[in-house]
Amino acid sequence: MENTKDLTEHTSRAERKRRDSFGMFDGYDSCSEDTSSSSSSDESEEEVAPLPSSLPIIKNNGQVYTYPDGKSGMATCEMCGMVGVRDAFYSKTKRFCSVSCSRSYSSNSKKASILARLQGKPPTKKAKVLQKQPLVAKLAAYAQYQATLQNQAKTKAAVPVEGFSWGNYINSNSFTAAPVTCFKHAPMGTCWGDISEGVRVEVLNTDCSLPTKVFWIAGIVKLAGYNALLRYEGFENDSSLDFWCNVCGSDIHPVGWCATSGKPLVPPRSIQHKYTNWKAFLVKRLTGAKTLPPDFSQKVSESMQYPFKTSMRVEVVDKTHLCRTRVAVVECVIGGRLRLVYEESEDKTDDFWCHMYSPLIHHIGWSRSIGHRFKRSDITKKQEGHFDAPPHLFMKVKEVDTAGEWFKEGMKLEAIDPLNLSAICVATIRKVLADGFLMIGIDGSEAADGSDWFCYHATSPSIFPVGFCEINMIELTPPRGYAKLPFKWFDYLRETDSIAAPVKLFNKEVPNHGFHVGMKLEAVDLMEPRLVCVATVTRIIHRLLRIHFDGWEDEYDQWVDCESPDLYPVGWCQLTGYQLQPPAPQSSRDSQSSSSKQKKKAKSQQYKGHKKMTSLQLKEELLDGEEYSFLQGASDQESNGSASYYIKQEP
Repeated sequence: MENTKDLTEHTSRAERKRRDSFGMFDGYDSCSEDTSSSSSSDESEEEVAPLPSSLPIIKNNGQVYTYPDGKSGMATCEMCGMVGVRDAFYSKTKRFCSVSCSRSYSSNSKKASILARLQGKPPTKKAKVLQKQPLVAKLAAYAQYQATLQNQAKTKAAVPVEGFSWGNYINSNSFTAAPVTCFKHAPMGTCWGDISEGVRVEVLNTDCSLPTKVFWIAGIVKLAGYNALLRYEGFENDSSLDFWCNVCGSDIHPVGWCATSGKPLVPPRSIQHKYTNWKAFLVKRLTGAKTLPPDFSQKVSESMQYPFKTSMRVEVVDKTHLCRTRVAVVECVIGGRLRLVYEESEDKTDDFWCHMYSPLIHHIGWSRSIGHRFKRSDITKKQEGHFDAPPHLFMKVKEVDTAGEWFKEGMKLEAIDPLNLSAICVATIRKVLADGFLMIGIDGSEAADGSDWFCYHATSPSIFPVGFCEINMIELTPPRGYAKLPFKWFDYLRETDSIAAPVKLFNKEVPNHGFHVGMKLEAVDLMEPRLVCVATVTRIIHRLLRIHFDGWEDEYDQWVDCESPDLYPVGWCQLTGYQLQPPAPQSSRDSQSSSSKQKKKAKSQQYKGHKKMTSLQLKEELLDGEEYSFLQGASDQESNGSASYYIKQEP
């Protein structure tokens, strides 16, 4: 969503916050997004070798994609018009060349459906995401339609949809919103204090016929993120004039503000007759009651000051080659979210969206310091007005000791796929960098030149030891093309002559985050990161949250860390001026339900793993003699604790 002209432009994927105990990212932009130029500074690592635009394309699993053979043939993307090999296209129907195009097509269909509903017309059918497209196919075909995508960027801008109200949505469905204290990176996240039901405030009196603005006291009946359902004092159990208000907004004040500001307190017209002495009534009602701190508005203002400024230069992931970084310039800052334009983009359309706490952005020189690949720039000197962002502005990762036993190239693990955030996949460590950073590849879906490897820190909560999904009853996505199903880690390790990364090297810290299943929030759609959507927490596995976008099918769900800066309290968009993407219309949801269930059933049949192993089997098969016992995954409601996933049995 956008609230400015800049926000209507095509963007790339937003990511996660790096905090003391982790340094992960949730994902990258789909590599088929439009990119009109490259950008960087004069610091560089090796260039990624360009992929041939000709076919056939040979996959590392032995799968070969060729020109028409009478069975597969060619296909045309319904979103961007790219022509490519049908087998390499996205979804069972081969309608799209990439995740991004499928997303954009769905988003446009969804907008058309909403507009049609407002006009009394039947909704259009939404596209479905079914399977991740091979990255190498997207990159190979990219050069053929780059110019076409440039023109398509404008059509992918989010369309404002008026009429959605968080208050009505919460009230009509009896939903519960995640408290502001769950979001440490959001305004007031660390100083929300004792704001709760029963707190009294002074607000504008809308039930009044006086020609000037007057105020009255109201109490918080219900909290939903930043939003509060307020009831004027004197209405008792009468909810007829209840109204929602953003607690951090400019129209809400602590009790006593009117007296110090010389504003009149006037009871609502509907209840003026109830009492003859309103002053005595207020004294009785307010004795012992809580109100907002006197410096509340000042704290709100301070918490919305962001250190990143426009024209700052940073290193950021290259959305067309995930394995490297480029230099980009901060174009705008909204609520802590940065629109970064790659330095060589002359028309400023080649951009990337992420939060200022994202582990995908770094200070200039970071790539060289840790041995990460870096895109050389044709720009020999800084453009006028641009300056390097100070290193202290970037979130620091937790320091790790790499002197002893450490990750090694070739070790196997499980990782959230940055190109398909609903999936946790079989993965391999491809390169060990300095300062605890690792280059990870998804088995069976890697480009031959490693251009789709992605960087996770060793403390990232998005990488897991072998067996994590099995223990926590999460569906593990096996390597693409792996035929020996159901997938068994022991067999796979033996077949690939590889070992599992030691369990003790993974991040096992679980903060007391406060999330519960069913809580509502606002979340970045990391497949279209300019959009912030109405969302729900549907699963909790320790510190891992399953985020579902209301009105969308389960295939769009995303695994996100509980401390991700891409999650916000209800009311964040209103507070920061960002545009909120509402849920899909009910009619669209109904039409999705049956196909969603069929899709889920088919998927589970295809990827369903073997029966859950016992701790003994896991010790014998996976850990090659090391004495580990695994804790059974806590339930969704009970996994919010500080216990580790795994406990090593000392000899």
